[in-house]
Amino acid sequence: MTSKVAASAFLSRSYELSNHLQQSCIRILSFCESTTSRIGSHIHCPVIKLSLLDNLNLCNNLLSLYLKTDGISNARKLFDEMPQRTVFAWTVMISSHTKGQELASALSLFEEMLASGTVPNEFTFSSVLRSCAGLRDLNYGAKVHGSVIKTGFLGNSVIGSSLTDMYSKCGKLEEARELFSSCKNGADTISWTMMISSLVEARKWKEALEFYSEMVEAGVPPNEFTFVKLLGASSFLGLEFGKVIHSSVIVHGVLLNVVLKTSLVEFYSRFAEMDDSVRVLNSIGEQDVFLWTSVVSGFARNLRAKEAVGTFLQMRGLGLQPDNFTYTAMLSLCSSVQSLDSGKQFHSLTIKVGLEDNTDVGNALLDMYMKCSASEVEALRVFRAMISPNVVSWTTLLLGLVDHGFEQDCFGVLMEMVRLGIEPNVVTLSGVLRACTKLKSVRRVLEIHGYLQRRLVDGEIIVGNSLVDAYASSDKVADAWNVAKSMGKRDTITYTSLVTRFNELAKHEMALSVINHMHGDGIRPDQFSLPGFISASANLGALETGKHLHCYSVKSGYSSSVSVSNSLIDMYAKCGSLEDAKKVFEEIATPDAVSWNGLVSGLASNGCISSALSAFEEMRMKGTEPDSVTFLILLSACNSGRLTEMGLEYFRSMEETHNIKPQIEHYVHLVDILGRAGRLEEATGVLETMPLRPNALIFKTLLRACRYHGNLSLGEDMANKGLALAPSDPAFYILLADLYEESGKQELAQKTRSLMSQKGLSKKLGESSVEVQGKVHRFFSEDVTTVEKTKGIYAEIEWIKSEIERSGFTYRGNENASYHSAKQAAVFGLVYTSPQTPVHVVKNKILCKDCHDFVSLITRLVDKNITVRDGNRVHVFKNGKCSCKGEEASFVLS
Repeated sequence: MTSKVAASAFLSRSYELSNHLQQSCIRILSFCESTTSRIGSHIHCPVIKLSLLDNLNLCNNLLSLYLKTDGISNARKLFDEMPQRTVFAWTVMISSHTKGQELASALSLFEEMLASGTVPNEFTFSSVLRSCAGLRDLNYGAKVHGSVIKTGFLGNSVIGSSLTDMYSKCGKLEEARELFSSCKNGADTISWTMMISSLVEARKWKEALEFYSEMVEAGVPPNEFTFVKLLGASSFLGLEFGKVIHSSVIVHGVLLNVVLKTSLVEFYSRFAEMDDSVRVLNSIGEQDVFLWTSVVSGFARNLRAKEAVGTFLQMRGLGLQPDNFTYTAMLSLCSSVQSLDSGKQFHSLTIKVGLEDNTDVGNALLDMYMKCSASEVEALRVFRAMISPNVVSWTTLLLGLVDHGFEQDCFGVLMEMVRLGIEPNVVTLSGVLRACTKLKSVRRVLEIHGYLQRRLVDGEIIVGNSLVDAYASSDKVADAWNVAKSMGKRDTITYTSLVTRFNELAKHEMALSVINHMHGDGIRPDQFSLPGFISASANLGALETGKHLHCYSVKSGYSSSVSVSNSLIDMYAKCGSLEDAKKVFEEIATPDAVSWNGLVSGLASNGCISSALSAFEEMRMKGTEPDSVTFLILLSACNSGRLTEMGLEYFRSMEETHNIKPQIEHYVHLVDILGRAGRLEEATGVLETMPLRPNALIFKTLLRACRYHGNLSLGEDMANKGLALAPSDPAFYILLADLYEESGKQELAQKTRSLMSQKGLSKKLGESSVEVQGKVHRFFSEDVTTVEKTKGIYAEIEWIKSEIERSGFTYRGNENASYHSAKQAAVFGLVYTSPQTPVHVVKNKILCKDCHDFVSLITRLVDKNITVRDGNRVHVFKNGKCSCKGEEASFVLS
């Protein structure tokens, strides 16, 4: 009996000790979980030794601790060891997989839970639905929805929010809204916020704000996360919307925690309202590195370098250590403002704080060196030092190589990238296509196009646009159109690329036709595409079309765009409408170098040489630095105005005053200035002493001067040197033959022309165009012996000739120039336009003297302005006079 009592007492004591031990373990685990301490995990060993795994409460606490401090792996081992699993254990494991973005594993675990017979609770369903939303798995989500209904959880606000989120993320926004409406009366702040979040993610920004209004009317108080989502929507709607949301934050007394403050800072930064961002930063409430980094990034994005650096230093002064995002923002700023020295200083700081191995920082350094350094050496050194370069690293390297002129190396980079198993993204492939564009390599474009088709990404808009540009720049117009048509969606960039490339290929009518295709897609020209269309109008002399585009730019609000205004200045100047060009220039708030260049060029090409040079001086006085294009215009103006010494002075001032190194084009103009002035020896000296290798054009320019001044020996030398570089250029043969003929060497002239014929070369066919009622009409020079003088435009020309003679004006017409294209175009415009409408002719060659005199006499017979543009020169004929003032060098003998 005594032994039984003793045994009973022992067992009772053992039970008490075991129970006490279990309770102690649970208290320790609870404490460790609350302090996120991994020490509690050491209890796992005695739990196993003492066979305490049957204690569900103890196991659940240990499981929670592992998930909070050690990750899913060890927690899963414990979970698998547990002899019994409660709904809590299943739910925390599923939730952890969902939070860790192991979404498929979460759904697999849920299937195991159902197979075990454990009934899910509202938190289980919520986690599973979030996994479905992340995977965009509508079918499984609908299945879970059915389980929710069967288990009676449909009215639960937590599950309702998760269902709403799942349907909206799976593209079923209407279903999400219907679901929300069905449980609207019981919806809490989380449910409303979830619905607002879904609308924001679906880019339904106005509807998100409308939902917020309904939320307030329903008496549901918003929280800080509601306002974070609403600020995200306001970023796309405008500054005023965000300010209203900020006011609502204050009205509702919502605490400005660090998340909400960061969202406010980012919102104001987006609209360059950095003073407001700083006020939010300094407002009462907590601060952290992310908040300060948002302010630094805001200043950086808005290129306020001084304030960005100041905020960065202030942040460090407060003991907040900038992280990889902070340094990335500062390095991006250095790239934007092209500050290599500052970039190097931040590079040193990243090494000091141990961030040199961070991939994001490495990418920013790579980008900075590529954009700021004249050499690619430092960037390559950064790339080679990167431990784990990602697709962004490789793409940055590739784009940098394109910008530095190493286009051929880009293909090797792409191949190496693929070999290492790093999948190129659309930006990478777009960069490779840009390399193809610069190389004008159709073979490479075809290869990359095939690769894109195999990867099924040729329909991506960014890649499609790059393909369109690559084909169009290589004069593969049909291929460019085919790619554009095959794209699932086109945007303004697609059409801007087409119009830009067509203009470069001198396909100006085709460029204008792009507008019709844009309209067909419901896309309106913007400030980027408009300059291309206006440029096409300028090159066609299509003043009427250009004016329509000008009106459109005003109505659409694009007239304030400097690039649009610059193209309008060019268009009006090329069409001889100088007053309109000046008016557009005067309306520009802050004209840039391109604006001034357009004005100076327009004045010079229209014969207003002194006004052009005065405009240049005004440009300098107003603080706009001239560029290399400015000096090309000035040298051309001095050449046209026979201002030899002034031209020489401008050339000297390029390097001496403006630190601009003359290019071959500047030397061509210099030789032309000297050649026209008869200073052929000096022109030859320029050729022999210039630091650049002469091209065919400079020899042709001096040959033309030799012909003008009758210098046969030098002319022969220039012709020989020019033909060595450009043996298929007929201009050399024509100029040399004319020089021989004018020097009395008829036999050599005939021999030169015969040689030209033997080589299959011919004189460039004269072509002129004129716009009538919005349509461009083209004319080609005709042989006088092959046309029927009594028909069509030829009859009109003959009638005008007779009228000139009948009116007593002197016109010694050259029979061979009777039907030159400029005459046909001018007469066609005269006949088919209204009396008040000026005629604008564009000619592909220099106007001959016969055509010049003929058009001049037309304007004496008829009160009508006729403009003829040949190259860079604009002849404005009015009342028998021309803006070129009859200068002999402004046109050629027929």
